[in-house]
Amino acid sequence: MNIRKATELDYNQVWDIFSKVIATGDTYVFDPKTPKSDLKKYWFADYMQTFIIEENKTILGTYVIKPNQIGLGNHIANCSYMVSPNAQGKGIGKKLCEHSIKTAKESGYKSIQFNIVVSTNKGAVELWKRYGFKIIGTTPNGFRHSKLGFVNTYIMYKDLS
Repeated sequence: MNIRKATELDYNQVWDIFSKVIATGDTYVFDPKTPKSDLKKYWFADYMQTFIIEENKTILGTYVIKPNQIGLGNHIANCSYMVSPNAQGKGIGKKLCEHSIKTAKESGYKSIQFNIVVSTNKGAVELWKRYGFKIIGTTPNGFRHSKLGFVNTYIMYKDLS
């Protein structure tokens, strides 16, 4: 498997992953009916870096890294990760997390903060904890889960020093 920066040639495969992941309405704030034309602003914007992990020219997952805030808050990174439903259980999330931590350090970020991790996404919460992220806050009923209704969300943080 190879992780590299995404290019415009990857757009359709990334869209395939993005659209399938958000369609379930259980882990991401993006509307399940988000049109393909919105992928540029959500996953390929100029202020973020987009990476993919591929095997045999097939993209298995993707992540973005960007400043968590503008100006005086831009020393903290924010990342989002998606793994193709067809590639679940192959350690893709782990590899993307490791790569993002390395990329954040190399880019000069002092920490990484996830602003909204859905509490019912147990796999993600446990993965982030294994990599040293701590829950530093809870937003009660911060997410409208497609099946469970309102559920809590977490703010998770990792110091990179």
